[in-house]
Amino acid sequence: MPKLTNDTLIRALLRQPTPYTPIWLMRQAGRYLPEYNQTRARAGSFLELCKNPDLATEVTLQPLARFALDAAIVFSDILTIPDAMGLGLSFAEGEGPRLERPLREEREIRSLAAPDPDRHLRYVLDTVRQVRRALDNEVPLIGFSGSPFTLACYMVEGGASSEFRTVKTLLYDRPDLLHHILEVNGRAVTAYLNAQIESGAQAVMIFDTWGGTLGTSEYGEFSLAYMQRVLEGLKREHHGERIPSILFTKGGGGWLEAIAASGCDAVGIDWTVDIRAARARVGKGVALQGNLDPAALLAGPQAIRSRAAAVLAAFGHGAGHVFNLGHGLSQFTPPEHVAVLVDAVHELSRAHH
Repeated sequence: MPKLTNDTLIRALLRQPTPYTPIWLMRQAGRYLPEYNQTRARAGSFLELCKNPDLATEVTLQPLARFALDAAIVFSDILTIPDAMGLGLSFAEGEGPRLERPLREEREIRSLAAPDPDRHLRYVLDTVRQVRRALDNEVPLIGFSGSPFTLACYMVEGGASSEFRTVKTLLYDRPDLLHHILEVNGRAVTAYLNAQIESGAQAVMIFDTWGGTLGTSEYGEFSLAYMQRVLEGLKREHHGERIPSILFTKGGGGWLEAIAASGCDAVGIDWTVDIRAARARVGKGVALQGNLDPAALLAGPQAIRSRAAAVLAAFGHGAGHVFNLGHGLSQFTPPEHVAVLVDAVHELSRAHH
């Protein structure tokens, strides 16, 4: 297979020396870009955009045409798996995702089955293949999935929630049923990520958006344990190349040691974590990804450079840092501010390598 022109991200995830700190951004293809909004309007809806490989490829590549990012991430949504399970995904404008048939009855939960990605999620795999061809090995492509627990939150609640009352009631009242959902989700996520790797993804990320809402013992039992199973089942190599894995639990700063011991190559951290302390806590076994507050990009260029410099200095000297935000880019971010950040990280990080 041809080598990557820019393999800085892969090397950083594997804690190998790099000339500078690579940067990519969660939600880098999104509503802050006017060209994204135009493509989404052509698609007709967010879900139609996700399910159209030509248009999904187009928006995946849009931020790379503007900014000197060190990776692309396939444009998709974490709820593709519940949709493929037949739970009826839809997106109401300004309201976020909804599942028409949330899991509420025991018989529905017991009959849940992991979808075959080649049959039910082919549109994502086609997008991965198209993006890989279009990138022409300039930068790596990241594939991703929601974590088994985060998917379960949506599948039981029927959408986003501030309290997750329904899924937490299930957790405490009928842990056996939640474990069943998580076991099926774990198999689904493993198969889905492996299919993305086989289609061309060169790194994979697990988004555990809602794991941080759990207590410590519940996090270990209902979230981390299932992500660990996914990691155990992942393809670590494809065509002779290592495929690094990133695990990100938003709000997971209290459990960094356990996350680092899960088998992932890199731990994503949000902006509530001191990256200097995080590096000391996880040691040399894993890389760190993060962790600028996305709101910093709403400030002016001088403030953005200053905050980027602070994150780089806090991580310190050496390999194993991928610069990112602590969560997804805000839709209100001026695109020129993203350019300031990317250029600042590339320029200022060289002193740390």
